[in-house]
Amino acid sequence: MSMIGILGAGNVARALAPALSAAGHGVAIGTRDSLASTAAAAEIAVNALPGAVSVDVLGAMRGALAGKVLVDVGNAVEQGPDGFAARLRYPNLAQELQRALPETRVVKALNTVGPAPLMADPGSLAAPPSTFLCGDDPAAKKVVAGLLADLGWPERSIIDLGGVANAWWPESFVLMVRPLVAALGPVPFALAVAH
Repeated sequence: MSMIGILGAGNVARALAPALSAAGHGVAIGTRDSLASTAAAAEIAVNALPGAVSVDVLGAMRGALAGKVLVDVGNAVEQGPDGFAARLRYPNLAQELQRALPETRVVKALNTVGPAPLMADPGSLAAPPSTFLCGDDPAAKKVVAGLLADLGWPERSIIDLGGVANAWWPESFVLMVRPLVAALGPVPFALAVAH
């Protein structure tokens, strides 16, 4: 089992930490004052920071994250007056992180699932959701697929979309949240691909 550092202490951390711990992993949550030390101690890091600050904050921890797998679950958006995403802050957040952290193996995953507790409980939806992996390092994507399996994601639900340059596709899903909530109400949902 791995030592996992969750960088950020919000909803994503509260959802993933107990589930990963229950699966046998060591888990540390990095708060504002302990992000760098959490990243340095981890074998695998999870970007659970707000997407809008991820590049600046994690870029400053380049040394602590060097050689590690970074699972990026974030969506970097500019919010509209109604609180929903109005536009993407970056054309591709995961790719920006990879540029800022060239010695880190960035893998996009879990950003098309909401709210955060679904990340650790994919079986709670009426239909099996999908999650998408984007990253340039095949071994890193295999590591992340293993973590997803530990969280209850069936292998068939994990879809590899290729390199980190393709992460903008799943990142764009966040722009559908406003019309989906308008159509369905504030219910848990995720993107699913039937195949």
